[in-house]
Amino acid sequence: MTAIEHQELKGITVKNIIVTVVSTASIVASVMTTYFNLQNNMNQLRDRQETTDRVNEIRLKVLESQINILQQQVQEIKYNKQLITKS
Repeated sequence: MTAIEHQELKGITVKNIIVTVVSTASIVASVMTTYFNLQNNMNQLRDRQETTDRVNEIRLKVLESQINILQQQVQEIKYNKQLITKS
């Protein structure tokens, strides 16, 4: 008797089938690993972008509040000038 790997089924050996199945499993594992790595990278980029957006919103709010303060100071200066010129 010969080993099962050397038996043939209409020209196809069991060894060829095993190699094909193992190769297919290896390719599937490689593709899935790449897919999950890409998905993880996309999630990290999305999180980083959201963080950047939040920081930019905070900066914008700070700038708006500084503009309001500056406008109030300009109004006070104008009011004080008007008082001085009237006196």
